Amino acid sequence: LPLLLEATLLQMASSSHHPFYNGFYYNHVMNDDGNGQEKGVDFNGARLVVETSKDPVYSYSGANVTLPCHYHHEPDQEAKRKIRIKWSKLRDDYTKEQDVLVAIGKTSVAFGDFQGRAHLHRGSQHEASLVVSDVRLQDDGKYRCEVIDGLEDESDVVDLRLQGIVFPYQPPRGQYSLNYHEAERTCQEQGAILANFHQLFQAWSEGLDWCNAGWLADGTVQYPIRLPRKPCGGVHLAPGIRSYGPRHRHLHRFDAFCFSSALRGEVFYLDHPAGMTLEEAKQSCQDVGAEIARVGHLYSAWKFLGLDRCNAGWLADGSVRYPIIKPRANCGPGEPGVRNFGFPSKGRFGVFCYKES
Repeated sequence: LPLLLEATLLQMASSSHHPFYNGFYYNHVMNDDGNGQEKGVDFNGARLVVETSKDPVYSYSGANVTLPCHYHHEPDQEAKRKIRIKWSKLRDDYTKEQDVLVAIGKTSVAFGDFQGRAHLHRGSQHEASLVVSDVRLQDDGKYRCEVIDGLEDESDVVDLRLQGIVFPYQPPRGQYSLNYHEAERTCQEQGAILANFHQLFQAWSEGLDWCNAGWLADGTVQYPIRLPRKPCGGVHLAPGIRSYGPRHRHLHRFDAFCFSSALRGEVFYLDHPAGMTLEEAKQSCQDVGAEIARVGHLYSAWKFLGLDRCNAGWLADGSVRYPIIKPRANCGPGEPGVRNFGFPSKGRFGVFCYKES
């Protein structure tokens, strides 16, 4: 028996077949070349490399955007198998949020909200770039480009950032009256979405100073302070983003920080010598083939289209506001911004309308 065991071990040691090489490379894998047959692949020592943009890719709502991704082998070689490409959208902690697209050869499938909007751009042999058309506010975020070659699986991440504006929002019933789900719905009703942290941070770096805490997309509650003061965390704290951390999404109530991107249309002002009620204002916009503007529309037009109007006008939520680019006498404070008259139950004003291009 010992002699038989020794002979068996010697035979195994001298065998020319090793399922793995050096603990990493391999010379025998399942490879689907179209007929479902197993195919041997000779070890060649090549390493798969995947590269995306190191800088964020910027776009805006309604645009088409390409997220670059290329792959190659080191040393260079031609792929002997069908390469699989997989794009996924990630959460801020880099865990997967949703599948975007999977492609094998010339066949690809897009998933969820990306159906009909996502496809691969292959301008060169080793390109796996993702094209997203009609970009939506929810598309903002991190994307992973994953390339699978046999048992090798490499990936890299690219950041898509929408050019937009963050604005704080309180509903007609007043301050701190929204739980997370109500805040999410409220922003959507204003042509926006709940802002994420990097959008709020960008707004803070551009001058946003707001002492009321509001929900963000990740379920945390935060607020941006440029000028430290006693009611806003204290005078001895440095400027920055104050955070309450994660809050209970059903029980706790705060304001909301909403995010809106550049517009695909225009915002314009209509007036009447005697002013208009809210219902008359809505009808006036419809009469010219438009709709009454939402709060997100007005903020976007103020930031991206330079809308400057020293006349108060109705918006879809029943609030009355006006945008100022160049501060001047009788037009409110001495800095640019969107002025807010609140939600008057009575009164006659002009109206801001929105019409898509």
